[in-house]
Amino acid sequence: QVHLEESGGGLAQAGGSLRLSCTASGRIFRIDDMGWYRQAPGKQRELVAETSIGGVTRYADSVRGRFTISRDNAKSTVHLQMNDLKLEDTGVYYCRLVGIGAYWGQGTQVTVSS
Repeated sequence: QVHLEESGGGLAQAGGSLRLSCTASGRIFRIDDMGWYRQAPGKQRELVAETSIGGVTRYADSVRGRFTISRDNAKSTVHLQMNDLKLEDTGVYYCRLVGIGAYWGQGTQVTVSS
């Protein structure tokens, strides 16, 4: 079983910053992609940012230039630096790992206030 531990969510003011972290543990035989998705109230879960084992990254258009994803393969960890936060960034952020299978974290709440 693979476990994903997320941290770093919380409350921030618009224009502020937060940093999310996710560490994988357990029976990890292989990690291809690691990334972050989010779900706002009443909306579907959507990609925020993802990075592949080869270092290819992709971002949602709404966060490109404000958010940066980084990965530490030795520690099975992925980070999401979120700058210039906007009200619409509010939601539950989920870490995802794709290897032999696909695994999700339990989610961490990010709330941006004006």
